[in-house]
Amino acid sequence: MYIKNYYLYVMLKTNNLGYPRIGALRELKKANEAYWAKKIDQQELLQAARTIREGNWKTQQEAGIDLIPSNDFSFYDQVLDLTLTVGAIPTRYQGFALEGPSSYNLDLYFAMARGFQQGGLDVTAMEMTKWFDTNYHYIVPEFVKDQQFRLTSEKVINEFNEAKALGIVTKPVLLGPITYLLLGKEKEAGFNRLDLIDRLLPVYEEILAKLSEAGAEWVQFDEPFLALDIDDRTRARYQTVYSRLSAAAKGIKLAVATYFESLRENAQTALGLPVQALHVDLVRGENQLDELLPNVPAGLILSVGVVDGRNIWKNDYEASLKKIKQAVDTLGADRVWVAPSCSLLHVPFDLDLENNEESLPAEVKNWLAFAKQKLAEVKDLSVLASGDVDENTAVHFEANKAAQQSRRTSSLIHREDVKTRVKNITDADAQRTSAFPVRKAKQQAKFNLPAFATTTIGSFPQTRDVRKWRADLKKGAITQEEYDKFIAEETERTIRLQEELDIDVLVHGEFERNDMVEYFGEQLSGYAFTKNGWVQSYGSRCVKPPIIYGDVSRPADMTVRWSSYAQTLTSRPVKGMLTGPVTILQWSFVRNDQPRSETTYQIALAILDEVQALEKAGIKIIQIDEPAIREGLPLRKADHKAYLDWAVRAFRVSSSNVEDDTQIHTHMCYSEFNDIIEHIAAMDADVITIETSRSQMELLDAFADFNYPNDIGPGVYDIHSPRVPSKEEIVTLLEKAKAVIPAEQLWVNPDCGLKTRAWPETKAALEAMVEAAKTLRGVAEEV
Repeated sequence: MYIKNYYLYVMLKTNNLGYPRIGALRELKKANEAYWAKKIDQQELLQAARTIREGNWKTQQEAGIDLIPSNDFSFYDQVLDLTLTVGAIPTRYQGFALEGPSSYNLDLYFAMARGFQQGGLDVTAMEMTKWFDTNYHYIVPEFVKDQQFRLTSEKVINEFNEAKALGIVTKPVLLGPITYLLLGKEKEAGFNRLDLIDRLLPVYEEILAKLSEAGAEWVQFDEPFLALDIDDRTRARYQTVYSRLSAAAKGIKLAVATYFESLRENAQTALGLPVQALHVDLVRGENQLDELLPNVPAGLILSVGVVDGRNIWKNDYEASLKKIKQAVDTLGADRVWVAPSCSLLHVPFDLDLENNEESLPAEVKNWLAFAKQKLAEVKDLSVLASGDVDENTAVHFEANKAAQQSRRTSSLIHREDVKTRVKNITDADAQRTSAFPVRKAKQQAKFNLPAFATTTIGSFPQTRDVRKWRADLKKGAITQEEYDKFIAEETERTIRLQEELDIDVLVHGEFERNDMVEYFGEQLSGYAFTKNGWVQSYGSRCVKPPIIYGDVSRPADMTVRWSSYAQTLTSRPVKGMLTGPVTILQWSFVRNDQPRSETTYQIALAILDEVQALEKAGIKIIQIDEPAIREGLPLRKADHKAYLDWAVRAFRVSSSNVEDDTQIHTHMCYSEFNDIIEHIAAMDADVITIETSRSQMELLDAFADFNYPNDIGPGVYDIHSPRVPSKEEIVTLLEKAKAVIPAEQLWVNPDCGLKTRAWPETKAALEAMVEAAKTLRGVAEEV
């Protein structure tokens, strides 16, 4: 019997940091979108949210989780929730009335997230960017020099009371004050946002007082910046801040959660905080226990994050129990909690909802664990570590060992031909034949594009009809021929619209594609797919990441048919649209049994095969999207170079073996480029399109300061908002761009693909965009 090596005889407490908020079947997405479309009222939306929260709390209670989080639910984003909670509301939203701290203030909240254009009000959304190195997006707080904070939402208290009424005393979760400020931006010069901490802390103290009065026993403050590179001044603030919060806690015990990396040089700071518990990520920071344990002060509880909160593979119980035992041997069982590495927000809801063996083979499914299963893993590990093992847990342990062995030896995973091809990649395979100026001259001679050439990023609106036809095809309700006829008609309609709008470089619209990664994964070997494996990307936007379980290759053409068809419909160039190797990696659940670089090179070779097939078919402008290349950047600067070297090389492998007059585009979004601008240049794409409208072109400064040599298409309007920009608004943005980037390098395009937008707003926005580009051309001609 296994337990003899790990007898502790004291049950370790189980701790969860957060749970998926979208619902098992995306109920929140559907309710939000119905509310935005005015199909349901606010009370119906609030009820849908209550149902999800209640289900989540009860699921965790039934799984045996001792410390169940509350306030991890959000209608859109947890950072935006806190912005509204502390009253950091930008002045442009003054037209929306605050309904009082007990209210959700949903119309104001959604206007901050999505913008608003109705009834005489026209306000832009707040900026959105990636949550650390995940594919989740958060709404960026905006701070001014005289920023004032006050408690304008009691969501955290209300949701604690809501759970308490169900008989569940939860652990409220709040983003820590230092991390909150660091996630924001100064919207004017002359101050540092961390200097606002003394103004912000009274609101936190007020929240703690209200939670104490409500009966909270623990409060979790998330401080992921403790696992990042921070300076001495910031480290010193942590001690001061948490001394104040501890004094204000009034009987509440405080837990600080770090995740996504090791503490490293911040370990002493984190361990020295005047709190009762510290959570550490032992998945992304798997080797940090050796350094931490000798320095854990007396009385501090260590929450050990041994279950991966960001990937879907089953936990290796034997490996995790070694870490747990190491912690318990030093601290004692009463000072160790068992937990996921981070919030389970980043994994799908429930593996039991998957029943399609055709797309998810039973052998592969047996290697997986989603959020609900990860709760069971946390509980199993707690019981196994205690030594007082019941029969069910013993069975679970043996099944876990069998699953690990199955995965190590499965014939599904390894292909020697794929591995050999990666080994044979040379430097020449990652190099264009000629330098960019030579290529640009040949491309201009071929395409004869005007100044401020216009294009879109790729996708056009995926209407309910588009989605229905795809679903009907999967169900067998229509034939492949009927489906193809529909796609052909939609593609032609979109080509004609772009011609009418006078866009210069067209796209086919991507109506045949479900998702920019899943679509390719479905046509690559080594991939599996879920039916309900949805995770939140932002707001109501959910994605269903495919699963890379084995070696990746491309058995056949993936995109040539519809790109070639679209090109037959027009004399204007049509872009071939591909997703880049790093993004396919980042937006999949990736195998963890080999280096990520190895998997990326496998994907790069598959994309190269498709690039060459498109070129052979006469598609001479090819876009290879890499929106996730910045997202994949390690959180610690010391680790940047190794990642960027293989990430950039993988992109170049996918894009370099083409003729000089074949124009390679790439697209990136929601990224700060300053710290990687040299590597973006090293990608050597002929044209890069980027998100810049929400930042009012601020992101272009990095390209200007660096003197970026190739062409750039700064996004001129925000496609994540339903508002339609005016021509004048876009002209103003282009003038800002022209002030820092030479006009001859500028393209004009939206921020991102148009898949999630409706047709009326899409047409209106693109019309304004084209007219703005023509205005700039006219000015240039006059000069």
